[in-house]
Amino acid sequence: MKVKILGTGTSIPSLERGSSSYLVTTKNIKLLVDIGPAVVRRLLEYGFSVEDIDVIVVTHFHVDHTADLATFLFACNYGITQRTKPLLIIGGQGTRTFYRGLLNVYPWIEPKSYTLTLKSMSRGMLKIDGLTIKTAHTNHNPESVAVRLEEGKAVTFSGDTDYAKSLARLASKTDILVAECSFPERKVKGHLNLATLERLVKEACPKKVILSHLYPDWDHFMGVLHSPYLIAEDGLEVEL
Repeated sequence: MKVKILGTGTSIPSLERGSSSYLVTTKNIKLLVDIGPAVVRRLLEYGFSVEDIDVIVVTHFHVDHTADLATFLFACNYGITQRTKPLLIIGGQGTRTFYRGLLNVYPWIEPKSYTLTLKSMSRGMLKIDGLTIKTAHTNHNPESVAVRLEEGKAVTFSGDTDYAKSLARLASKTDILVAECSFPERKVKGHLNLATLERLVKEACPKKVILSHLYPDWDHFMGVLHSPYLIAEDGLEVEL
């Protein structure tokens, strides 16, 4: 299993950090966790196209996590070749309603030559071609979910969240926890900072923690991070 970090930023435009998005490649599956602005282009930069993706997990509906979903679906219909293989989109409560809203604005994204399946999964488990997908509701928006992917090894993505016991359980002993840590010190409701993340890590005991969804506060951070913490950069690839 490989994790390619497509973006480590937030809603604030940045030349160094795109909006948070992650590509997970397993033996049989290529999966996107979140699909914010410019993710379709970022996939091309790393040698992938929309036709390669089998599953998209949307952690919540904020623009910096979903803006390129319409672009992705449009390209499936009107790319060099029309998409033919099925696509699964997983999200929290309201995923179907969210998709219908996009369809009302962009009727051209309705699948022409492939099957699109939408699955609302605020908490639960799904197995696809050897990959186990688990979700848990988190503390950000009503639809917010974290997701754990397992295929021998496990990687867990927090999505945007404040501290949540459900996330600690989901991430328990995961090999990698990709955690939003919006601010090193400042605390904003619905988001983690280092102190809140440390509480989560003490409970979950992940082997490695990759900090992402980084606001500009991090540009001025003078502290030192020690193992198991690592600050993510766009383009970082980790093999489990």
